[in-house]
Amino acid sequence: MANATPVGGLAGGLERWDDALSSPTLNRAILIFTLLAMAGHFILMFIGPEMVWGQRTADLPLFALFALGGLPILAQLAIKLLRREMGADFLAAIAFVTGVVLAEYLAASLIILMLTGGQVLEGFAMRKASSALNALAKRMPSVAHRKSEDGEITDIAIDEIDIGDLIAVFPHETAPVDGTVIDGHGSMDESYLTGEPYVVAKAPGTNVLSGAINGEAVLIIRAEKRARDSRYAQIMDVMAEAEQKRPRIRRLGDQIGAWFAPAALLFAILVGYLSDDSSRFLAVLVVATPCPLLIAIPITVMSAISIAARRGIVIRDPTVLERLPTCQTAIFDKTGTLTYGRPELVEVLAGPDMDGNLVLRLAASLERYSKHPLASAVLVAARDRNLPLDEVSHASEKPGQGLSGQVDGHEVAVTHRNKLMKSDPESARLLPESAAGLECVVLVDGKYGATFRFRDTPRAEGESFVGHLGDIHHFNKVMLLSGDRESEVSYLSELLGISESLASQSPEQKVTIVREETAKAPTLFMGDGINDAPALAVATVGIAFGKESAVTADAAGAVIPEASLVTVDELLHISMAMRRILLQSVIGGMVLSIVAMGFAAAGYITPVAGALLQEGIDIIAILNALRLAIAHDIDADIVLTQYDDQ
Repeated sequence: MANATPVGGLAGGLERWDDALSSPTLNRAILIFTLLAMAGHFILMFIGPEMVWGQRTADLPLFALFALGGLPILAQLAIKLLRREMGADFLAAIAFVTGVVLAEYLAASLIILMLTGGQVLEGFAMRKASSALNALAKRMPSVAHRKSEDGEITDIAIDEIDIGDLIAVFPHETAPVDGTVIDGHGSMDESYLTGEPYVVAKAPGTNVLSGAINGEAVLIIRAEKRARDSRYAQIMDVMAEAEQKRPRIRRLGDQIGAWFAPAALLFAILVGYLSDDSSRFLAVLVVATPCPLLIAIPITVMSAISIAARRGIVIRDPTVLERLPTCQTAIFDKTGTLTYGRPELVEVLAGPDMDGNLVLRLAASLERYSKHPLASAVLVAARDRNLPLDEVSHASEKPGQGLSGQVDGHEVAVTHRNKLMKSDPESARLLPESAAGLECVVLVDGKYGATFRFRDTPRAEGESFVGHLGDIHHFNKVMLLSGDRESEVSYLSELLGISESLASQSPEQKVTIVREETAKAPTLFMGDGINDAPALAVATVGIAFGKESAVTADAAGAVIPEASLVTVDELLHISMAMRRILLQSVIGGMVLSIVAMGFAAAGYITPVAGALLQEGIDIIAILNALRLAIAHDIDADIVLTQYDDQ
């Protein structure tokens, strides 16, 4: 343990020096000075004395460049040696030193241009690739309008907003915090989160998301969270975290560079020895620098993260973009993933001498005072049938006892089949046979009134999405894994064409199954509940649906706040495009470098020409990487059109 501190201090010091030497400001300064020095070199070749102080006059600007621009390169080389790293840029540093030693000053200058120019181009391309993230950051206001109890409105910084404050959101302004509308009717654009170009109606009682753009009306909202805890701030936090994480595919690039660099160096030494020509040794080193590995990979990954952000997808871990195209097994949770998670009343089976609409009206009147998940479905069904709601004298909902109350002079109770069979066996004989799905039983004045049957509606795009997973995305196995009862799970599996399903699974059982499937093949798991968090964590890729559970989101590599299988499909297409373009850039760039190495070894490429050629390869790799950011809108529209056609 005694050596831990010095070693840690050395590593930290090297990290700080490496960051300073590779800073964008320093790179831009060296690039500008490199261009000026090379311009001075070419001017002095035709103007002025040929020799000064025993040196060619035209070389003096290059000597100044080596002192000011070459020393940082040598310092970075020393740091890599201390770290025992031999990456792709190690070759360029050796080539620079060799060029100076062999008096190939122009070639050495071009190597500095190649390194600093590549890093500056990378920074520019990264800013282009992450433009969506920057746009998200800029859209948040810095000032909010707080409304006091006497109606006075004052401007405050959004960090000063407290929970419970009344905030006025003026027309076309951005909501600063998550809240609830308490006054005003209008609409808001939430497309930054949903990815869909639609506005959402707002009225008293409806929720407002931070970052949503208000429409034409003034809305007064009550802050439910502070700005730093609101949805928008959370999205920006995970976006920033995703930017900082180095994905495994980037480490793969480092690994390729780790074997390519020494192999290329040995080849250059062999060429120099066999040809007895040091310039060939230098030319091979110059063209061997695989800059596409260093530049194309981060640009492509950031482009994909930005595209996902535009589509309302939060990438928590960039490695999911690499792993998704390799997944062969897809496992779905049921509720909220393949279904909307909103039960609908699909049947009202009235008892003898009972009017189904009357029973529904009485039950809906009472359900207004219930927090049960089925209450909203009853209310929606009554509204769809234009049934007026009656006054409720009293209402009671005790745990395990169901809902009861007096409605328009009738005693109404909403209970379940088992309770009725125990309490009133005679009435239980009137019940219809059990069926798949959820149900409740309504009693009116102590008599059997009706059985309400509910079903959690499958997502409209569910069948087409599941059906094309094999053909388009090459999944070999699709499973449905749910804690719901067998009849409901089997019904949904048959409806969507899923051949393998498991019902009544506990969170622990889900984890075991997902872990077993992941051991067989890379696995994608999709879920939305807190109980899905462990399974999301053990899968190769976990995608969390919805926006209610921070626990689930933390366990997933990607989060889709506005749950949609279309958005999952978009993410799959984005990852496929990223992998395709990345491999094109890396493999194509390295193949070009290897071919150029052959010509350099044969003496057809000089060190200067090799440096210029490598610059061209870098530019091609960068432009190819940026194709993902430029063409993503067309690709996404194609995905949506596929569903529209179906």
